[in-house]
Amino acid sequence: MASKRNIYLKKRTLAEARRILFEAFPGVGTTAVEHIPPDAGVGRVTAAPVFARISSPNFHAAAMDGVAVEAAGTFGAAETRPKTLTVGKDAFWVNTGHPLPPGTDAVIMVENLNPVDEATLEIEAPAFPWQNIRKLGEDIVATELLFPRHHRITPYCVGALIGGGIFSVPVRKKPSVVVMPTGSELVDWRHADLADLQPGQVLESNSFVLSSMVREWGGEAVRHDTLRDDLEAISRAVAAAVDGGADMVLTVGGSSAGSEDFTRAVIEARGEVLVHGVTIMPGKPLLIGRVQGTPVIGMPGYPVSMIVAFEQFVGPLICRMLGLAEPERPTAPVETTRKIPSKLGVEEFLRVKLGKVGDRIVATPLPRGAGSITTITEADGIIRIPNHLEGVKENETVTASLLRPLGSIEKTLVVVGSHDNTLDVLADQLRAEGDGEITLSSSHVGSMGGLMAIKRGVCHLAGAHLLDIEDGSYNISYVRRFLSGVEVRIVNLVFRDQGLIVGRGNPKDIRDIEDLVRDDIRFVNRQGGSGTRILLDYRLAQLGIDPARIAGYADEEFTHMATAAAVLSGAADVGLGIYAAARALHLDFIPVVTEQYDLIIPEAYMDWRPMTVLLETIHSAAFKDRVKALGGYSTQKTGQVMFSGVA
Repeated sequence: MASKRNIYLKKRTLAEARRILFEAFPGVGTTAVEHIPPDAGVGRVTAAPVFARISSPNFHAAAMDGVAVEAAGTFGAAETRPKTLTVGKDAFWVNTGHPLPPGTDAVIMVENLNPVDEATLEIEAPAFPWQNIRKLGEDIVATELLFPRHHRITPYCVGALIGGGIFSVPVRKKPSVVVMPTGSELVDWRHADLADLQPGQVLESNSFVLSSMVREWGGEAVRHDTLRDDLEAISRAVAAAVDGGADMVLTVGGSSAGSEDFTRAVIEARGEVLVHGVTIMPGKPLLIGRVQGTPVIGMPGYPVSMIVAFEQFVGPLICRMLGLAEPERPTAPVETTRKIPSKLGVEEFLRVKLGKVGDRIVATPLPRGAGSITTITEADGIIRIPNHLEGVKENETVTASLLRPLGSIEKTLVVVGSHDNTLDVLADQLRAEGDGEITLSSSHVGSMGGLMAIKRGVCHLAGAHLLDIEDGSYNISYVRRFLSGVEVRIVNLVFRDQGLIVGRGNPKDIRDIEDLVRDDIRFVNRQGGSGTRILLDYRLAQLGIDPARIAGYADEEFTHMATAAAVLSGAADVGLGIYAAARALHLDFIPVVTEQYDLIIPEAYMDWRPMTVLLETIHSAAFKDRVKALGGYSTQKTGQVMFSGVA
């Protein structure tokens, strides 16, 4: 039986695909012209040059409070030879903005006047012509060019337009972009009951993201109702949008090579496919077509792929329709914290977290999954790895496009190490305590990974809960062993309950760690180097259990919440994690130990303002109350210094 799947046409490089797109739709400023009032113009693009109809100001105006005079009549005045002016004859009271009385050409400020009586003033210095005067046309002269065509109107422009007498502004009509979500699995969140959501059903968000991006780039988004995976229905919808005058049509999903990906067939039946597949990651499944002269673009269904494809193709095409240059993000040189491999022949858009540590901005890569929208929402920047490279070396300096202002990145606390839910609470509380200026960026690589990050100088602090199996202490012996010679301070964040996370109602009747070797149990582990992994291995050694006997011992997650999610989804029956994670997902919990979770802080950063605000926040009652509300935590020693000195 023949396969119903598509195959990609010849995949194009990013540069080739952009060239094909812009050559197929070359118009610059191609949308219709409409006229709008100036106060509705912010963000719009002028369709023709705009010339002032009147001058501003349209009369000679006083720029200060005082008296208007003829400058020549004040010549000779001096401190030793004061001159007398008569109000109503050669001196006329004016306020700022008042027109000048006839025959006057200067204003003497009120503070430079010495009243003699109600009708007489004395001055001790002469005025000069046009002193303290806003001359007619000082700001705008009638007929002068205010704005050229293809100028994006800002709030400041509104004042110039009104001041120049422009009450109707010619602008480009916003390109009409029809957004069509496709997929039988999609559920409209506006009418969804989360309790009824079935496996395989997905809350449809991509079209709302795309519509927002269309508006942000200057277009007018028209969202179509969700279309099921039906070739004829999708084909009719595309035809209706094109016939209805859409400037662009975006189908969402269905551009890939699956058996129910119909976009290519729809375009081939009604027009031509120009590009199917681009050698970028994420964003490969992009499809570019033309139907009756209208661009019809099949957007990838994975959200990050969709966003990258939009920013590289759709957004720039909207700009061209409006006659605008493609915007460029600010960039900064950054240093990678570890080696980052990449696939040869594919240009990768790598999402990274950024923070200034010492005199350099360090970049920590986020997960690369194209379906993880949070890798964009949490990203501070994007590193583009060219298609001729196989990756980036550790400590290599590369250029990052910034998603946040550089000033904000310079006030970001970079914490690397063990994951704990209280870090999320701390990040939020820190925004409140730091007046919104200070942010916390956390990367979860395990407690040992945090210590190594401090050693390499790529973070400001680390979270750790490393148990010394010899004496039962936490963190100090590891700090002395791995950070020898570094002056640090260990500050307690919380004590927390660590234990076995199991399904609600404990369906497998798991009682303790010894049950992990049962044939009917599937375990999910934490990554090597994490404090939780060290704790598990310590307890297994105590019990004489060979880890190889545990099904799932090699399956690793990097956070407590991911561990709990694996249990909730049924991917595992049990995992070792904190009570707060189990409680958050309404799972059951079997306590194993109460452990100490600390922050390891190099002394070099202790006087840095973001760090002092962080420590003040940890000590605050508001933070402690929020932590206790999570469950499974003790704040009895929160903020206490557990060790200080050279490791």
